[in-house]
Amino acid sequence: MTVQTTVSDTRESETKARIAELKYAIYLTRQNPLVLAGSILVIFFVFIGLTATLLVSPDTASQLVFTQSYCWPSSIFSWTALAAVCPAGTFLPLGTDGFGRSVLDMIVLAIPLDLSIAFVIVAIATAFGLVVGSIAGWIGGKFDELILRITDIFLAFPGLVLALVFAALFGRTIQTLTIAVLLVWWPTYVRLARGQVLVEKEKTYVEALKALGVHPSRIVLFHVIPNSIYPIIVQMSLDIGGVILTFSALMFLGFSPSPVLPELGNLASDGIGHVFTAPWLIVFPGLTILVIALAFNLVGDGIRDILDPRLRR
Repeated sequence: MTVQTTVSDTRESETKARIAELKYAIYLTRQNPLVLAGSILVIFFVFIGLTATLLVSPDTASQLVFTQSYCWPSSIFSWTALAAVCPAGTFLPLGTDGFGRSVLDMIVLAIPLDLSIAFVIVAIATAFGLVVGSIAGWIGGKFDELILRITDIFLAFPGLVLALVFAALFGRTIQTLTIAVLLVWWPTYVRLARGQVLVEKEKTYVEALKALGVHPSRIVLFHVIPNSIYPIIVQMSLDIGGVILTFSALMFLGFSPSPVLPELGNLASDGIGHVFTAPWLIVFPGLTILVIALAFNLVGDGIRDILDPRLRR
């Protein structure tokens, strides 16, 4: 009866501690208006990504109306004297692209594509980096040296250039472009995970677990990695915006599988030849990329501040 009571009290205290940690994290978030603004923007963009097909029909992307190409909805405020006025009775608040489609609708349809690709790339890079980096840091020796040299090779090339070469060699598909960006993203996580494991494995609690006869794989999986995960979580949140920027850059440079694909970089690329006649084609998709990247960077900074032990003293 005493043992059961002790276990129950321990679980209750752990639950209270977790609730207190969550409340303190929310408090730190509220104390920083930039982080709060970034969190709101992230929630907004994720909501748009989840409901994009409900807000705008996916068929809109393939409905080409060339009679309203490169038109702006208002003659009162016009970007240039050459901008055509959109037909009366149409709702085109951000103008149209070269295919006569609403730029606003295309941006809404592009957000889920860019976000989903960014999440997939960061998730796979993190998982791969955690596994390989943790093993390399724990085992050390020749395997660690081999992993370091391989990551050095990938890090020696500019990321965007390596992605461009891969995309040029293996074709212009969403899958190929995703793999191209993934190829340049995983080394950072391998290095980060390795460094964290090297620090953790020298700590006293690891030596105590070894003395108790705990299997090394269990030590790494249930103790070392959980204590090393916080910097990696921060890096993940910061990398979402970076992946979107890199992927959009590939699209902007002409590696889109289709000119009508609703993707932020592809939309901006459509307007590169019409900077002086239809500048909204670059401005609005570009601003969307900027705000998404900024929002995730602000959230990443907030997570780093929340997880910083110095703020919890």
